[in-house]
Amino acid sequence: MSENAVTVREARAHLADHINRAEQGTPTIITRNGAPVAALVPISDFNALEAAADELLAREAESVLTDGGPTVTMAELLADLFSEREDGTA
Repeated sequence: MSENAVTVREARAHLADHINRAEQGTPTIITRNGAPVAALVPISDFNALEAAADELLAREAESVLTDGGPTVTMAELLADLFSEREDGTA
């Protein structure tokens, strides 16, 4: 486990310190029962991850369209998303 890993209890007790570290570029992994469950990261890292995920999804969508794959309406997409949440599968 990383030297920057802390338990949930430790993270709660020293949240301001971990936020300061994130601002300085050092992420903190938060663990529960020894397993990593969350990360406190610099906002620039989070924004880069979000941008990369958006780019990946856009490329996948473009590939489906280029290959003549199926398309769905926004209503169909939302219906699928909400039905997954109700089923507990998302």
